Amino acid sequence: MSAQEFDVVVYGATGFTGKLVAEHMMRVYGAEGDVRWAIAGRDEEKLKTVRNDIGASYKLPIIVAGASDSNALDAMAHRARVVITTVGPYQRYGEGLLAACAKAGTDYVDLCGEPNWMAAMIAKYEKTAQESGARIVFSCGFDSIPFDCGVWYLQQEAKARFGQPLRDVRGRVRKMKGTFSGGTMASMLATLEAVKREPSLAAQMTDPFLLSPERQTPQPNGDVVTEDADINSWAAPFVMASINTKNVHRTNALAKYPYGKDFTYSEMMMTGGGAQGQKRAKSALGASNMQRAMLGFAPTRMLLTQFALPKPGEGPDKEARETGMYDVLYVGTAADGRSLRASVYGDKDPGYGSTSKMISEAALTLNDTSRQTTPGGIWTPAAAMGDALIARLQQKAGLTFKLEN
Repeated sequence: MSAQEFDVVVYGATGFTGKLVAEHMMRVYGAEGDVRWAIAGRDEEKLKTVRNDIGASYKLPIIVAGASDSNALDAMAHRARVVITTVGPYQRYGEGLLAACAKAGTDYVDLCGEPNWMAAMIAKYEKTAQESGARIVFSCGFDSIPFDCGVWYLQQEAKARFGQPLRDVRGRVRKMKGTFSGGTMASMLATLEAVKREPSLAAQMTDPFLLSPERQTPQPNGDVVTEDADINSWAAPFVMASINTKNVHRTNALAKYPYGKDFTYSEMMMTGGGAQGQKRAKSALGASNMQRAMLGFAPTRMLLTQFALPKPGEGPDKEARETGMYDVLYVGTAADGRSLRASVYGDKDPGYGSTSKMISEAALTLNDTSRQTTPGGIWTPAAAMGDALIARLQQKAGLTFKLEN
């Protein structure tokens, strides 16, 4: 087989989210169009079923490779320009493929929201990726594209209008309809079990600069009830902030600090104004604190799996995915006091419908990005692809980025 036979390989296509990625690729690009792609996983018969279910002909190639089969992963990496992987938890199943791509010089995108694993992979494989030319891009789904790219978009607009970046930015989840994926749940469990085995990892979860090469200015506390008087709303902790904030700060560092070294970022969810909004924020904080307390007990897995969340490979039906959405507000203030607001809107549920489109288009944007623009290394979505990714997400993935007065 020739090197780089495929533009994109969708690895994990037999899983729930992986199949949605394959559906998006088939719907938008077809099986025999300009984009050369294949589906991959460990079970050939299941891959054939997926191929049939998405309406692709037998001409859509299938690659068989198990997550622990290093030879098969190496061979697959050499056949692709970019590999999309939805096979998680990544700290259990992801290193083999990442290592294969880093060695082969093959680009890689995933849905990882496991900062402890990401930090370990940066330390272990960044030099290899830099030498081979591979671009490894973590967190190309709901965590963290809308947040990472939302801050990037707002900052680009601020520099165009004010001639300077925004020193302080707040991300506020204004509305969200949908659920987190079963893979996200499994990743949370895997991370908690890793912390239980190695308690020192707990400090990593609260460190906003964990993924950054150096620490900068102290950051706001997103774990308390906050009143945002300028937007007439109270705010409560947001569950994805622990990963998104780390990616936002890594973007700033990788891009050589376009936001400034005194940049601060906080990310929370809006609960509304007035007494009722404050009450909802306090209730949400209480629930968050209770969950944290629960996580300190031994039967963590048992407690978390009591919640009615999908297991890996499961997810909501098409109607739920199609009627889901999210809306995130960004409010930034420059050093001279001028302010700017922007929003990011997604037209499908965050954990599945929107995520499957985002990772697909991130892979294709990366494929179109030269190595002169973005050389080999371990990247964030915004630092690797920036404005090009935002443009493609709006054209192909149902996202809307806009300024607000």
